[in-house]
Amino acid sequence: MRKSRLLTAMLAVLMAATSFVACSDDNDWPLPFNVPNALVTVKPQPNGQQLLLQLDDSTTLAPVNMKSSPYGDKEVRALCNVTLTEQQTDKRRLNVYVNWIDSILTKPMAADLGDKNDETYGNAPIEIVRDWVTVAEDGYLTMRFRTGWGDDKPHVVNLVADNKDNPYELTFHHSGNTNGRSGDGLVAFRLDKLPDTNGKTVDVKLKWTSFSGQKSVTFKYCTRKSTNPDATSLLNIRPTAKIR
Repeated sequence: MRKSRLLTAMLAVLMAATSFVACSDDNDWPLPFNVPNALVTVKPQPNGQQLLLQLDDSTTLAPVNMKSSPYGDKEVRALCNVTLTEQQTDKRRLNVYVNWIDSILTKPMAADLGDKNDETYGNAPIEIVRDWVTVAEDGYLTMRFRTGWGDDKPHVVNLVADNKDNPYELTFHHSGNTNGRSGDGLVAFRLDKLPDTNGKTVDVKLKWTSFSGQKSVTFKYCTRKSTNPDATSLLNIRPTAKIR
């Protein structure tokens, strides 16, 4: 399901509300505005131009109640809840009220250190969760992952292209104490270190160590192009533990 259709379906049932921007981890927003209805790339614009939120490869959101990004000049991935304004003149650039927006951990890929990857980046088990936020789009690989959270120390996650014969084969690395309560985290990795696909769609293979052994999954990827064929649900997914 394309997110643009998903967004439209959600917005059709939302009531108008006084607009505000929240960057808190508080989950006490009244329904239905506590539910994210878009995963976007926050793209600050130069020279004080209108802030843009990239919804997919061809659709941008222009927040009428936000002139600048709450994250400064950083480009980050974020979950948000938005409401369409009454008048729309451009189907590719939608004017929206941002009811709230919350960034997720956004990181560059890590360097391939060969035999020292596991030692340096960790090999603690995780599970990749199939969900609408687990997607390769707009130059990012965004993932919801699940693991045990054994203490208060931050868990560290990294993404490494470690196959010299296939630059589109990636390994998700995780370090942290997994002997604890199961919980989810969100992370987005910028894929700008991958070779440009020059408009073509290629397979990106993601590998990781799960609690039941080695696993992998394939994403369809095109440089700065949205590919989300397996979106299955719209859930209130918010990181609940420390990751970096």
